[in-house]
Formats: sequence, C-alpha cells, structure tokens
Amino acid sequence: MTIGTAALLAGGGGVALAADRAAILSTATAAPAAVTEISYQKAAQIARSRISGGRVTKIEREYEHGYAIWKVELHKDGWEYDIYLSAESGTIVKFKRGSGE
Repeated sequence: MTIGTAALLAGGGGVALAADRAAILSTATAAPAAVTEISYQKAAQIARSRISGGRVTKIEREYEHGYAIWKVELHKDGWEYDIYLSAESGTIVKFKRGSGE
C-alpha cells in the first residue's frame, strides 16, 4: 500500500504543479490592455481651451519620436498656433506660434 499511496500522492502533486504552471503561463502570455486615445474632437477642445477664441483650421494625427500625437492648427488675431497633444493623454507636448500669413 505504501507504494500505491506514494504514487497517488505524486500523481496528485503533479496535477497541482501542472495547474499552477498553466496559471502562470496564461498570465504571462495575456495580451496587454488596450491603450485608449483621445478623439480628434477632444484634441480640438483642449487646443481651443489653450487659445481661447482661436479657430481650428486643421487637425492631423502624427507620430513624433515614436509617440502618437494630434497636431491642432488654430488661427487667432493674425497668428497661427500649432499645438501638439499626446494622443494617449491629451497633454500638450509642444506649442508653436508663428505669423498667420
């Protein structure tokens, strides 16, 4: 009986180890959570809040240095503003003002 009991215990432990291993593997190979990005409407809203009264003339989605961004172009009082926003967070990462001509 001792040999049978030892085999049964070893077999049961093997199943437990296999279950733990499967749980570890399924966690390690799980897909990363999807990254949500702000919409172009939200990007325009953020840019307009930075330049109150500015008129949005162009919105482009670009990549700069490997990061997705929104470039929002606005015009106000003869000036052109280029506001670059992180597409992920909406944070302004770059701001330029030039003549509107």
